[in-house]
Amino acid sequence: MFDASPNALPPPALQQHPNFIAALRACGQAPLVLDGPAPLSLLRQTLWRCLPLAMLVRGSIPSAPHLADSLISAGLRRTPILISPDHPAPELAHIGAVALVSPASVAEIDLRLPIETRRAALHQKWRNRLTVVDSRLRANALRLTRQNMPIDPNHWLLQAEAQQQRRRGYQSWPASLTLAYAAENPGQAKLFTVFQGRDPIAAMLFLRHGRGASYHIGHTTARGRAASAHTLLLWHAANWLAAKGHDRLDLGLINTEDSPGLARFKLGAGAHARALGGTWIWWPPLGRALRPLAALDRRLMHTAP
Repeated sequence: MFDASPNALPPPALQQHPNFIAALRACGQAPLVLDGPAPLSLLRQTLWRCLPLAMLVRGSIPSAPHLADSLISAGLRRTPILISPDHPAPELAHIGAVALVSPASVAEIDLRLPIETRRAALHQKWRNRLTVVDSRLRANALRLTRQNMPIDPNHWLLQAEAQQQRRRGYQSWPASLTLAYAAENPGQAKLFTVFQGRDPIAAMLFLRHGRGASYHIGHTTARGRAASAHTLLLWHAANWLAAKGHDRLDLGLINTEDSPGLARFKLGAGAHARALGGTWIWWPPLGRALRPLAALDRRLMHTAP
């Protein structure tokens, strides 16, 4: 498990990697990049056509005062800033930032561990499903492929993801940003697919970013669920990413209330839960004026060991 202390931060999250910035720029966006030993990128929006807003998502923050100085030097002195650190950062209260949302957790697989160690870390039921589906793969009842994500807006996985978003009422990346990531970063968007005969029954798309990699989107059919195809996909993708020198695989947020089955799947794969830093808002003109209010929220922004 990765230590989330400032002196042992994990590799930069996808949202802070140059690969992601290149994809944003290809889509016509202009993220603001703060220079430093660990550069930070911010997205900028205008609300109600008049209110500027900056957002720092999954950034590693070694020092809250240094961050404040960098934001002001970058011309954001009068801009409200939403800060969502990649690690617990209660020290943001010291500069007057106010907590809005308590920390969530992400599921991560440590790919530095030997394959035998990672297999031993699988939950027993997860390991049993893997054994069964792996035997079907060896018997040629299933076929697993790996390829670069095709630059095709009509690709079946993107269409299935769009339908799922409409059905479940959530929003994720637009397909144009996914395709831009694949186009701007050749070889960094890897699609793993399981076939039964000629038919794709499940797929997972992973985005590579330096020493890190992230699960992006996936889909499975009824036949894919019956075959435990996602178990097969995640295991083989993790092994391939480890062989390519990646340190960690980010499986995304854990939501045990709304998606308990998905949370069990991620943790059953040997992933560990790592706390993020919640969401804060800071408006530079107020400086430390809101520190008394921020102090009331410190308990909200601390996570249990």
